Parts: sequence; C-alpha cells; structure tokens
Amino acid sequence: MLAKIFVVIVLLIILYSLGSALYFFVKDRDRSDAVRTAKALTLRISLSLALFVFLLIAFATGIIKPHSIAYPLIQKQKQESTTGQ
Repeated sequence: MLAKIFVVIVLLIILYSLGSALYFFVKDRDRSDAVRTAKALTLRISLSLALFVFLLIAFATGIIKPHSIAYPLIQKQKQESTTGQ
C-alpha cells in the first residue's frame, strides 16, 4: 500500500513540474534564456526515470504485483511446466 501511495505522490509531482514548465514557457517567452523551463523539464524527466526504476525494482522484489487478467494463467502455466505435466 505504501508503494502505491509513493507512486501516486511522485506522479502528482511530475504533473506539477510539467505544469510549471508550461507556465514558465509562456511567461518567459520574451526572454532569450529559458532556464526555468529547462530546469522544470529536467526535474520531470529525472522523476519519471526514477519512478520507472522504482517500479522495476518493486516488481522484481515482489513489493508490487501485476493485476492483469492473463497473469494468473501465466503463473498456472509456469507451475504446470515445472511439475512436468
């Protein structure tokens, strides 16, 4: 449950960063340097990559589990193949 809350919070921060980048892009249109926009987009990309790595690690360690329809069927096939049936 804690992992799900962490994912939602990081997604909200990513959306906030994207919105602030849009705001800075529109507000700083007349300026030649777009440092604030670049920083906001860099933060968004960094958070997205960190979230992706977290999800991979959480899936590999079993902290989160997939909820697809096919997942139970795949697990059943794996069990049958290991038992030799």
